[in-house]
Amino acid sequence: MNDNKIKVLIADDHALMRMGLRALLDTQRDIEVLGEATDGADALRKTARLKPDIVIMDIMMPGTDGIAATQQLSERHPDVRILVLTTSTSSDDLSRALKAGASGAILKSEANAKLLAAIRAIGRGEQSVSPEVSAMLAKDPPADELSPRQREILIAMSRGLTNKEIATSLDCSPESVKDRINAICTKLGAANRTEAVTIALRKHLLKI
Repeated sequence: MNDNKIKVLIADDHALMRMGLRALLDTQRDIEVLGEATDGADALRKTARLKPDIVIMDIMMPGTDGIAATQQLSERHPDVRILVLTTSTSSDDLSRALKAGASGAILKSEANAKLLAAIRAIGRGEQSVSPEVSAMLAKDPPADELSPRQREILIAMSRGLTNKEIATSLDCSPESVKDRINAICTKLGAANRTEAVTIALRKHLLKI
């Protein structure tokens, strides 16, 4: 085996996607697929055991998702580089993955054309964010991070609760709820609570 090969672990919860990626990578003399992981927790276990150079990481996986796994991998295995490969069109998801420590990001729709070049660039220690992902981040900038309480209020808003009902459920004053809703709207760039919920859903900020 050529020790100069880029050793890769594929993490994706869809078996057909893993199979397709492996078939593509197995044709390359300078890339070796060490294994496959079915979710983020599996990726963490197999990274520790197999010691890949690069983990190809899907974002949207059950259990430990790709963003959480990227954060933990970056902390536990700082020498392992992560390439996010996703169908997500959420600029917030992509931005969070990059902030968590990913060295690159491309969309699954670009994989056939750009995956190999991205792997090689990251293998050389470079960053590799595709023009499509960069354009998404520029067109729809990620929202400022919401606090846990702001997320609670946003979920309550999405369920149609009034300010008074939200205040009762969270044991705080209606005035406090109103102030927090104004802060939420400012962070999301929304004109009102309805638009705030719409933006949050589009950016995948709500899990309801």
